[in-house]
Formats: sequence, C-alpha cells, structure tokens
Amino acid sequence: MTHDSRFRGFPLGLILMLAALQHSSAAPPDRGPSSPAEVAAALQVSEADYSVRDFRFDSGRTLPALRLHYATLGHPRRDGNGRIVNAVLILHGTGGSGHQFLGANFAGVLFGPGELLDASKYFIILPDDIGHGHSSKPSDGLRAQFPHYDYGDMVRAEYLVVTQALHVNHLRLVAGTSMGCMHTWMWAERYPDFMDAALPLACLTIQISGRNRMIRRMMMDSIRDDPAWNHGNYTQEPQCGIRGALNLLFVLGSAPLYDQMLYPTQQLADRAAGEFMTRELRSTDANDMLYQFDSSRDYDPSARLGTVKTHVVAINSADDQVNPPELNIMPREIRKVAHGEFVLLPITAETRGHGTHSLPAIWKPYLAKLLAETD
Repeated sequence: MTHDSRFRGFPLGLILMLAALQHSSAAPPDRGPSSPAEVAAALQVSEADYSVRDFRFDSGRTLPALRLHYATLGHPRRDGNGRIVNAVLILHGTGGSGHQFLGANFAGVLFGPGELLDASKYFIILPDDIGHGHSSKPSDGLRAQFPHYDYGDMVRAEYLVVTQALHVNHLRLVAGTSMGCMHTWMWAERYPDFMDAALPLACLTIQISGRNRMIRRMMMDSIRDDPAWNHGNYTQEPQCGIRGALNLLFVLGSAPLYDQMLYPTQQLADRAAGEFMTRELRSTDANDMLYQFDSSRDYDPSARLGTVKTHVVAINSADDQVNPPELNIMPREIRKVAHGEFVLLPITAETRGHGTHSLPAIWKPYLAKLLAETD
C-alpha cells in the first residue's frame, strides 16, 4: 500500500490556483488560504489503494484481487483506551468518487481551518466505491465478466477500507450523498455501535421504486438495447444508448428553478444541453454506468430502521426530483429511528435539486447541531 503525492487527483484548476498563490508576489508571504477554493487547494490529501484477495460478492462470484481506492485528510486521534475519536467517513453518489468532496464547494466549506470538519482536527476518509473512481470496475478490462455488485458488497468494502486498510475502530460520523446516503443508512443498521452520528443526504429509506426505479430501468435498458453494446463486449462506446441514459439522468438530477435562472433563453438552454452531453459522453463508460445503476436493485433498509442506535439527521431538499417531498416518505419513516430527525430544505435560489447534497453551505447548521448533540 503506497501513498501518492498530496495533490494527486485534485482538479487542475485548483492545482494551478495553489501554484499561483505560492508564487504570486502580490500576496503577503504569511497570508493563508481564505476563499473556499484556496482552502480546498491547500488541503494535504493522501491517497492509497487497498487490495482485497478473493473478495466474495453477494452473488457468490469471487474476484481474485479487488482494488479499493481511498483518500484521507488529517490524522487519527485515540483516547486513553485506544479508541479512535475523530474519524469521519464520507460516501459518494452513483457515478462519483471520493474526489468529488475535495472541491471548493465541499472541502472549502467543511474541511478548512475552523470549519465543522477541520482537517487538522478530524481524520476524514473518502473511499471510491466498487465500480467507481480508481477502485476496481468493469472498464478495467473484465467488462461484462465483472461481478454484478450490489450495495451490500459496496458497504462491506467500505468497512474493509475503514477497519483493515486504515485500522479505524470507531467513527465519529458517517455521512453520504445520494447513493452514499443510502449506504449511510446501511452502515447505521449493519454496524450500530461503530459510529456516534450519521448524516444521510438526499435519499429515502425504502426500496427504490416508483419513478426513481422506472427511470433507472429505462437508463439501463437504453444501454442494453443499443446493438453496439453487444452484451458488454463493445469495441466502441454504444453512444446512442449512453445518450439516452444521460438524457434521463439529467432530468432526474435537474433543479428547475436554478436551471431557469441560469438559462433564461432558448439559446443558453440549448448550449448548456449540448455542453452537458459532450462532457458526459467523454467520461462515461457504458458498462460502468450500467453496473452502477444496477447495484441499487436490492436496497431496502426500511425493515431494520428500528435497530439504528446512532443519532441520525437525514436531509433532503424540496426541489429534489429523485426524492420528491410529495411522496411524504421520510416524515413517516424517520419515526422508526430512535434518535432520528428529518430535515426538508425549502427551495431557494441556492438549492440545486438533488445536487444540494454536495453544498454544505446550505445544510451545515444541521451538521453542527448533530455534532454538538453527540459530542
């Protein structure tokens, strides 16, 4: 297990900004980072891979070597009994990676000096899930021969990173966005004594069903129905199938108020739609995407919510079209959690629909309250 350089994986813009700050004659030599972008760029990040031999999936398939990539910030701190007291696990969404939390809007708001999860005080763990980021995935070479993982496999792998790769025996907080939100609920049920607090952001606690499931099914069908997909053995990306899936994904994750403010004319809207498709086609692998959305097929924590011991603050946004508030599911389900609270953020000019989960500037007062109540 080897650690990479501290800026590996950072967005190029942040690296260039840090370089400019370090070499600019206009900035006073003792001036520290102040803006969220500067804070994010200045954070010292370590990265590593943990290899699990003969990982057995819930399907019964085994992979001889499963690579699990992760990033960390800060250092673990133990109490007199050897228990780690400052570890924070943050779990990403479908198609994402731990790197998504290293940008200005997240790291710059939460991990900087004096912030709620100050990296000089907390040990922050950002794993790449199976099938995502730099962890093992179909596009590494196995394609459709890669085991069809599910959320149970992913959560077990996260637990291995925490306990085996990093030797963490307790978590101060587990937080997650979207898919990571659902994994957070699974952590709270599977490892009820392992954490002090949980912050699930943008999900529900029932089986994925209704429109959410229908759109996921349509996305997967769009890829499978493209003849170029060839049962996963394509020589070129099945672009028609991926385009169809991306169109649905855009609608599911969009925020109407924000999009109307940002693109108030036909020309601006058309250009933004074209730029979205061009950007996503460049970075999307059909098999990876298919596996990622298929992995949610058996998620359903509803029956075990009464076993959750940790304090939970679940947060959704009223403009989230993945988890629309009119379903009225979370107000009902949260009553099953002994120490649970549900927060529905109102629609504002700052919310971003489902993507509000990655804007802690909006919801961090609730995180502050959760940390204070579980201190």
